[in-house]
Amino acid sequence: MGTYLNINNGEESCPKTTEQAKKMAKHAIAVLLFSTVLFILAPESSSFPFQSVSSRRAPKFLGRFSTSKHRNQRPKQLLRYRYETRYFEQRLDHFSFSELPTFNQRYLISSEHWAGADRLGPIFLYCGNEGDIEWFAANTGFVWEIAPSFGAMVVFPEHRYYGNSMPFGSREEAYKDAASLSYLTAEQALADFAVLITNLKRNLSAEACPVILFGGSYGGMLAAWMRLKYPHIAIGALASSAPILQFEDIVPPETFYNIVSSDFKRESASCFNTIKASWNALISEGQKENGLSQLTRMFRLCRELKNTEELANWLDSAYSFLAMVDYPYPSEFLMPLPGYPIREVCRKIDGCPDGTSILERVFEGVGVYYNYTGEVDCFELDDDPHGMDGWNWQACTEMVMPMSSSPDASMFPAYDFNFSAFQEECWTNFKVNPRPRWITTEFGGKDIMTNLKTFGSNIIFSNGFLDPWSGYSVTQNVSDSIVALNTQEGAHHIDLRAATAQDPNWLVEQRATEIKLIKKWLSDYYQAKGATLRSNVETGDRATSM
Repeated sequence: MGTYLNINNGEESCPKTTEQAKKMAKHAIAVLLFSTVLFILAPESSSFPFQSVSSRRAPKFLGRFSTSKHRNQRPKQLLRYRYETRYFEQRLDHFSFSELPTFNQRYLISSEHWAGADRLGPIFLYCGNEGDIEWFAANTGFVWEIAPSFGAMVVFPEHRYYGNSMPFGSREEAYKDAASLSYLTAEQALADFAVLITNLKRNLSAEACPVILFGGSYGGMLAAWMRLKYPHIAIGALASSAPILQFEDIVPPETFYNIVSSDFKRESASCFNTIKASWNALISEGQKENGLSQLTRMFRLCRELKNTEELANWLDSAYSFLAMVDYPYPSEFLMPLPGYPIREVCRKIDGCPDGTSILERVFEGVGVYYNYTGEVDCFELDDDPHGMDGWNWQACTEMVMPMSSSPDASMFPAYDFNFSAFQEECWTNFKVNPRPRWITTEFGGKDIMTNLKTFGSNIIFSNGFLDPWSGYSVTQNVSDSIVALNTQEGAHHIDLRAATAQDPNWLVEQRATEIKLIKKWLSDYYQAKGATLRSNVETGDRATSM
C-alpha cells in the first residue's frame, strides 16, 4: 500500500396487488445524492448482467449525473482551480488479512495555498460521493474559495467503484456480480479516506496538520460518519444536506415526497393539484387504444413508450430533482435552469389556456427541467443516468432508505414501503439480501441527539428546507460544537457551491457562520498544541470578511 501515481492537471395509485407491491418496492429503492452535477454529464455504459432498476427505484441522490458522455471533457468549473490528479494504491478489503488484489484510488490535490507542514497548515478533505470526483470538485467551490485564507491543502479523494477508482481493473469486472461488488460499502470507503490521508500526511512529514472534512448529500453522510468513526484523523466535519436519519423507524418514510410536494404547493395550489391529478390521467390515457402512441407524441419522446410507468418515472425524477436544486439563481448544476425553477414550472402549468388538458399542462411544466433552453427536439427517457450503477447496489445492501408517499400531503401516487417486495427486487437484480439495520448499527441514528451529545463534537449539519433530504438530516443543535445551520429558502447543499454575485444574504451569512466555526475548531486545535504553534498559522481571519 502507499504507492502514488502523479498526473499533472492542470436521480399508480392502483390496488396493491403482488405485482403492484413489487413496483412500490422498486420505487423505494430509487430516490437518492447526494451530491453535485452538470447537464453535460450523462451515464457511462455498463455490461452489468443484471436487470436494470427503474429510475424511481433508488433514492435520488445526484451522483448519477457525474458520469459523462464526453469523457475527454473536464467540468468547466474545474478550469478555475489548480490541482494535480494522483492515484493511491488501496487495499480491496481493509477489514481482512487475506491477500486480495489492490486498486488505484484517484484523488485530486492542491497544495497551491498550503501553509506547509512546519506551520501546521490544515488539510481540507472532501469525502467523495457516488460518482466521478471531478464532478464533485467542480461543484464544491466553497472549499476551493476558503482554502487560501486558511492556508489549507485541498484533497478530493474518489469513492471506490466510481469514476476512475475501479477495483479489479475495470468497471465491467468491478460490477460483474455480487461477489465483485461486495467491497462497495460506506465502511470501506471511509477506510480508504483514512488510509489515504494518513499516508499522505506521513509522506509530507505533516502528521500534526489538522484535517477538516467536507461533504454534501451522501458525501455529507460520509463526512459526519468519518468524524465519528475516525476522530483521531479529522478534527471536524461540515456535513451539508446529509440525510443520516433516513433509515428504518427513525423519520417517517413519506418525508421526502411531502417536502417535494410542499415546494410545489407553496408556489401554487393549482399547480400542486394539476400534478396530483396527472397520474390517474396518465394511466387512463395509456389504457386507451393507441394510448401509449398518443402519450409518446404528446410528450415528444424519441421512442415509443412501452408502458405508462416509464413516463411516470421520468416525471417523478424531474419533480424530485427540481426540489433539490430549487436555487434562488440560475444554475446548470443538473440541467440549465432559471432561478427558483419550481416557480417557473408552476407558471407554465397554470398559464396554459383554458381547455388545455392536464397532461398537456404537465408537459409544458416539465419542459422547464428537461428543455429550458428549447434546444431539445425529442426526449430520451433515459437521458439521466438511471441504469444499473453502484448506488443501486448500495441501496440494495446497506443503504436501505425506506420511501413512501402519503395520500393527502403528497402530489405523487400514494404507496407504502414494502420491505418484502423490496427484498425480492434486490435479489432479482443483484442476488443479494438487504440489511436494513446495519447502517444504524455501524454509525448510529436512533436517539441521535443523545448519542451525538455523548460521543460527538465538531460537526456542522447544514440544510435548506426546500431540499427534500433536509427532512432526514439533523436540524437541531446538539451541543455547542455539533451545530445545525438551517435556511428556509436553501436547497440541496447550496452552501458548498461556489459564491456568486446573486447569492442572497441568508446564504452569505450561512457560509460566514461555517467559516467562523471552522476557524474555532482550528484555533482550539492549535491552542492544544501550544500557543507558539498557533501563532504560526493563519486560521481564516480573511475568510470571515468574504
